[in-house]
Amino acid sequence: MAYLKNVGTSDQSWESLKPELLVLGLFEGEKLSGFNLDVDDASGKAVSKCLSSGDFSGEQGKTRLLFPDGPAKRVMLVGLGKREEFSLDNLRQAAGTAVKTAQYNKWKSFVTEIPGMDALNESDEVVSQAFVEGLVLGSYKFLEYKTDKKDETILDSVSIINNPVRDGVERGRIIAEAVCFVRDLAFHPSNIMTPSRLASEAEKIASQFGMACKVYERDEFTEMGLGAFASVARGTDEPPKFILLEYQGGEKGDKPIAFIGKGITFDTGGISIKPSKAMDEMKYDMCGAAAVLGIFKAVGELKPNVNIVGAIATTENMPGGHATKPGDIVTAYNGKTIEILNTDAEGRLVLADALAYVVKNNDPQYMINFATLTGAVLIALGHIASGVMGTDRKLIEALIEAGEKSGERVWELPLWDEYCKDIKSKIADVKNIGAVRQAGTIAGGAFLKEFTGDIPWAHVDIAGTAWWSKDRPYIPSGPSGVGVRLSLELLNILA
Repeated sequence: MAYLKNVGTSDQSWESLKPELLVLGLFEGEKLSGFNLDVDDASGKAVSKCLSSGDFSGEQGKTRLLFPDGPAKRVMLVGLGKREEFSLDNLRQAAGTAVKTAQYNKWKSFVTEIPGMDALNESDEVVSQAFVEGLVLGSYKFLEYKTDKKDETILDSVSIINNPVRDGVERGRIIAEAVCFVRDLAFHPSNIMTPSRLASEAEKIASQFGMACKVYERDEFTEMGLGAFASVARGTDEPPKFILLEYQGGEKGDKPIAFIGKGITFDTGGISIKPSKAMDEMKYDMCGAAAVLGIFKAVGELKPNVNIVGAIATTENMPGGHATKPGDIVTAYNGKTIEILNTDAEGRLVLADALAYVVKNNDPQYMINFATLTGAVLIALGHIASGVMGTDRKLIEALIEAGEKSGERVWELPLWDEYCKDIKSKIADVKNIGAVRQAGTIAGGAFLKEFTGDIPWAHVDIAGTAWWSKDRPYIPSGPSGVGVRLSLELLNILA
């Protein structure tokens, strides 16, 4: 959860607030000016003395704590790096660094301006939003199963001074809290975060914000013809769910934008069982579904003027007496037959039916799916960027732009005809794997393309970005909540 609950703006001067902690952002190699110079003058030159002594350089991510004479009990210097390299994401990182440092030292509050606004070629509202995202996301911890509460933080509030844009501050809070919600969903173990729990969370969001929600049970979606999804769910006793959400923010009859998520709440690989090492991480195989729920949670508060639909196919992928076997052939919702050669390539099967269902029943203007689909994308791009591929140039370029602005970067991979031929089956229409040990991420995208019809579509493979073992300034080790900020920025661009 986000432990920082109160992020507000103040028209008062920092001196009158007499803060327990005042945070200053400093660029590398620059002299003091503006607000920072005023603080230095009122604090017995503590900041300039620190800089002249060489104790602090302004290097990105570095901090220094001062105990000056003056209105502030403490002053924390946070490095912003070189001015010419400063970006919205550097700003988020600076905010996250400040919050984490305050949490570690168990301070209750701090006062800050938004540093580096003059170095960014963005509106004040956008900058305010990014800064608050970093603050709230940096405060995240998941302690739900800890009986010892020693790691809980007492950081309660941050006051932003010197004219932040309140609309941007509020938007940043809403988006960041939606991301933290996604992280919570992913952190829960699979015996808690079941398909039924995901369906319950979807229904709560719909009820809270007046959206439509429909949940189909196993027998219902099987009878409807979602044969690929049903084949993945055959091995589990845990009830699978097909979840549909609908938000009406645009005109009636306007084509919606669709977000589709892979919701494998635990992936053993099925009959093609995975090695035991790190199999516990397969509870994260529902991060695509969690992202869709986070998008709708944020949309409910932000109320954009667009129609949006969401589809989540969620199940466990388990071995068992009824489980699908390698070599089986199933029929998907759009009538195409699929030869299943590897039951651990199950994500594309559940997504195939979800995509085909949305194409037929919602006729969206755009479709974007999120999935922890392939380990190969981690080999290609590491944890830094998600892989993206699709059928529409405008949509792909909008996603790339949204990635740069949100900090959730994506990198395009090709879907050339040669790759698409690799997923053709000799005895069915398609098979669920491509060429052996070649272009595995692209093969997943090529397979999904068979179920998108003529709808402009993009596939975002988040297997490398959905979770990571390294702590970053505003992203914890564990699930990142990727997809929410990217999608909300995408909606802005498409609008």
